[in-house]
Amino acid sequence: MFYYLSKIFWLFAQPLNLAILLVLLSLVAFALHWRRTGFAFGGSAFLILFLSAWTTLGALMLHPLEDRFPRPAEPPAQVAGIIVLGGGFEGGVNRARGGYELNASGDRFVEAAVLARRYPEARIVISGGSGALMLEGEADADTAPRLLEALGVERSRMVLENRSRNTYENAAFSRALVEPKPGEVWLLVTSAFHMPRSMELFRKAGFPVIAWPADYRTAGTERLGLAEDNVHDSLQNTALAMREWIGLAAYRLSGRIGSILPAPAAQ
Repeated sequence: MFYYLSKIFWLFAQPLNLAILLVLLSLVAFALHWRRTGFAFGGSAFLILFLSAWTTLGALMLHPLEDRFPRPAEPPAQVAGIIVLGGGFEGGVNRARGGYELNASGDRFVEAAVLARRYPEARIVISGGSGALMLEGEADADTAPRLLEALGVERSRMVLENRSRNTYENAAFSRALVEPKPGEVWLLVTSAFHMPRSMELFRKAGFPVIAWPADYRTAGTERLGLAEDNVHDSLQNTALAMREWIGLAAYRLSGRIGSILPAPAAQ
């Protein structure tokens, strides 16, 4: 139920969809001669689009997420395994065409391939089923072997977890699948903005991992003002930030994580 509610909620809450919904409500209000209500809905739609697409709001919301879990200053000498979370492939396209088309989060799998070469004895766990609610697509764990093998990673090293639909299931299913032993070092690869929630959920699942963020969306130097990026990227940054902050709040309220912004263990 949590999974379906989150998908439906986000369908209406993301900035562009919310703005379109408010414009439609504004038109209805004007048709009913509710002028004040119509102007309120229309003005709200414009404000949402302006802040999301033409300001640095999205980047500023991403900063605390991307900066929370940096990579270790000294990489570990030995690693038992590397876990890469799904979300980096175009599932619908790959299901139809059989390739390995990457989306904006595809850096996760590029980084996983780099780490696989750095740690040739480590197992590579790909955790990600099909998280789409309406569009049927191929699970990332089913697509990833085609890409990683093409990049020189042996299939025998890969552990595929293709049932998870969200981060909570990523952590729970990965732990059950690999049964990590005490003292083993595992790296967790996911987008930097997604790392706080991921790290806390792996902790809750009893699977200690070291954060290895990838797929940064900001330079970390943005200041409050007009957007320094193009409109599409600014809008996408705002949507990503809103989705992650809402996800953190929902997981905190549901008791799945202990803090709305989880911190590294040393803090």
